[in-house]
Amino acid sequence: QRNYFSRVQDHNDYTEVRVELIIIFVYGFFLLFILAYSFVQWSLARAYAKSLKQTAPKVPAMNENEWPTVTVQLPVYNELYVVERLIDAVAMLDYPSEKLEIQILDDGNDDSVDLARKRAQHWSSKGINIQHIQRSDRSGYKAGALAYGLSQAKGSFTAIFDADFVPSPDFLRQTIPFLVKDASLGVVQTRWEHLNEGYSMLTKLQAFGLDAHFSVEQVGRSAKGHFINFNGTAGVWRNECISDAGGWQFDTITEDLDLS
Repeated sequence: QRNYFSRVQDHNDYTEVRVELIIIFVYGFFLLFILAYSFVQWSLARAYAKSLKQTAPKVPAMNENEWPTVTVQLPVYNELYVVERLIDAVAMLDYPSEKLEIQILDDGNDDSVDLARKRAQHWSSKGINIQHIQRSDRSGYKAGALAYGLSQAKGSFTAIFDADFVPSPDFLRQTIPFLVKDASLGVVQTRWEHLNEGYSMLTKLQAFGLDAHFSVEQVGRSAKGHFINFNGTAGVWRNECISDAGGWQFDTITEDLDLS
């Protein structure tokens, strides 16, 4: 009996040691992962700091007859309080009207649908090429709406804005020339700014996180010649690039990262 209990005790000790080793291994793995991530962020921060000493690239000069046809897509869903502001801002973009197409990709089912339709009619009466587009179903959600609009788009480039954005009038004139003059560029992502940064501690913290991403992360990656990801809004795509990458996918809720 003593031998039996001794063997049982040895087995239990061995099992405990094995469990402890597994826990230590997993813990060590995640520590190393965090360390590696920290080194990457440190490298990007250095690249960002060095880029501040360099002259920012100038917007390439364009003749009036060089401006291509551009489609602006506004994927919205029940954005009652901001949809009118978005439509008005996009309708006032400084771009040749005959080469600008605006698609309001509205999957909404509340009062915002009527507001969006009325603003579209208002700007259409002023000569703006703007369409209020509704699908029969919300399949694919935002990615589905973008793909549906792209299938009807006339432009060779597509700018995308979420409902809470207010693009400046010169947005297209500041971004399109880079794509026109450099055929190797697939997308131009712009930095986000804030309308209510000082409203509360929460908005200050959100602004801090986004500023860190768009300065250290994206400027650092760009300075080192790495790929950057599209952030889902406030960017312009070359439509050919979207097609070559397989188009908008519906199998995730992070369609922007998926396409990137």
